[in-house]
Amino acid sequence: MNLKNHKTMVNVNHFEKECDCIYKDEQYSVRDNGAVLRHAPNNKRPRPTDNNWTFGKLNSKTGYLEIASVRIHRIVATAFHKEPPTKEHVVDHIDTNKQNNRPDNLRWVTRLENILLNPITARRIEIVCGSVEAFLADPSKFRDKFPDPNYEWMCAVSREEAQASKERLLAWAESDKPLQSGSLGEWIFNRENNQNQPDTRPNYIISKTPNSAQRIIFNFEDKPNEYPSTPQVFEGNPLTAYHKNLTKGAVFFRNHNGEYVVVKSGFSKDRHTLYVLTKAAYVYREQKDGEWKPVPIAKLSETVSDTDLPHSLAEITYEDGLFVHGKVETGFHPTEELEQLFDDYIQEV
Repeated sequence: MNLKNHKTMVNVNHFEKECDCIYKDEQYSVRDNGAVLRHAPNNKRPRPTDNNWTFGKLNSKTGYLEIASVRIHRIVATAFHKEPPTKEHVVDHIDTNKQNNRPDNLRWVTRLENILLNPITARRIEIVCGSVEAFLADPSKFRDKFPDPNYEWMCAVSREEAQASKERLLAWAESDKPLQSGSLGEWIFNRENNQNQPDTRPNYIISKTPNSAQRIIFNFEDKPNEYPSTPQVFEGNPLTAYHKNLTKGAVFFRNHNGEYVVVKSGFSKDRHTLYVLTKAAYVYREQKDGEWKPVPIAKLSETVSDTDLPHSLAEITYEDGLFVHGKVETGFHPTEELEQLFDDYIQEV
């Protein structure tokens, strides 16, 4: 079910149950059709998205529905399924449709369970370990078998946690009526593949800088860029290594127009995403021939205020052994708005 059909078939006022919750210090009313209403803060002017029932705005990069950059499914899960049991728990869309935020389609799962429910990950585990079941029997046994450092944390999961996850996965598989003699890997793959056969190809292109990639924005019109601060050699957590390179003023991004440099950077609280606020290191100046061309600030005789420079907010994840770069918001946005978004995102749980 895509967003267009969801809006057509379901009205925000068609619901059976409504409840309230507090999420990230904001008060929400939530309905069992997946609609939410964010209340205005006490004694403050209502914001544009306050006091209105909504299913949320689609984030085209992630596929999730959001309200003011907050994901709707986490609000609904908090309202109907209480707070997550631990900070490691995330929300799973049972039918794999990221836009179906009805509470009966949502459940809290551990970080391990969430990544195992990804059919691409399941296939990789089967290739390396023989089966998902073999991996869950003793994750530490495969500690040195995965060439991708992104899997190191999975291999450090205890046998007890892995066994608990296996039992939950088997229970879910049984409730979904899998093949009688099928494996967990087959159920995981079919679970998502049966939902209108979604495209599981990576939604990024390889950048000019080694170890880096960039989210696709304009499909075939996208051109590879450079990300000079991308780590080439590192130990431990990849994003932590990247963060050390993002000193104020360091070149973050470079294309045919010029460079953007780091203003500040920070992690989401789960440390799975790195956010970088940047500003342009060039301005457009009219040339003698009447054309406007980018000119590096370093080559200008006059001083240019930061408030006059375009800013951009980027996000970095580590996927498939690559540092994947993406824009949090496309198009023009005032610097103040990007500053607020940065503060919101580094508080993401």
